[in-house]
Formats: sequence, C-alpha cells, structure tokens
Amino acid sequence: MDMFMEYLKAFVVGGVFCVIGQLLLDFTKLTPARILVGYVVVGVILSAVGLYKPLIDFAGAGATVPLTGFGHLLANGVKQAIGSDGMIGIMTGGLTASAGGIAASVFFGYVVSLIARPKIRD
Repeated sequence: MDMFMEYLKAFVVGGVFCVIGQLLLDFTKLTPARILVGYVVVGVILSAVGLYKPLIDFAGAGATVPLTGFGHLLANGVKQAIGSDGMIGIMTGGLTASAGGIAASVFFGYVVSLIARPKIRD
C-alpha cells in the first residue's frame, strides 16, 4: 500500500503540471516552447526560495521528471558549484549537474531517430 501511495502522489503532482501546461496552451497565446522555458524558470525560482525540495520529498518522480525538476537540478548544481568553485560555478554548475541527463537525451533521441526514420514535413 505504501508503494501505491508513492505512485499516486507522483501521478497527481505530475498530472497537475500537465494540466497547468494544457491550460496555458488552451487559454493563452503562449507557444509550447515558451511554456517549456517557463517551466524550467519556475523550477529554478521555486528551488531558490526553498519550495521545490519539499515538493520532491512529497511527490518523488512526479516533481523531478517534469521540466520544473530540470530547473531545480540546474539551480542546485549552480549553488553547489559556487560553494566549491566560486563565481565560475555560475557558468559550470548547471551543466555539470545536468550533464548525464542531457547526454542520455541526446543519445536516446538519436537511437530513436534511427529506428523511427523521421521524415521532414513540407
């Protein structure tokens, strides 16, 4: 039953992020790209004010998988790098913290493009 509650919390929190994105698409003139960038920025801001870590503790993957989780990862990377490397950490911290995820995304995107054989639309 405990595992079910973890899955349910992750599903609900992740679903709320999706619902907010869909509402923004339906009722504003924001483009999907601007909404995605907005999610990353919101993740950074919530992390900076200390609100995102409790959400991760509550929802787990429901909070770390969406793009707001990527913003949180970038913010934490910068914070840690500033502590260890000084001001150069502003430029290197986010990239260092997210390098594994970015590399995996590029690699698996390439593998799927080989399998799916995408076609250019006219």
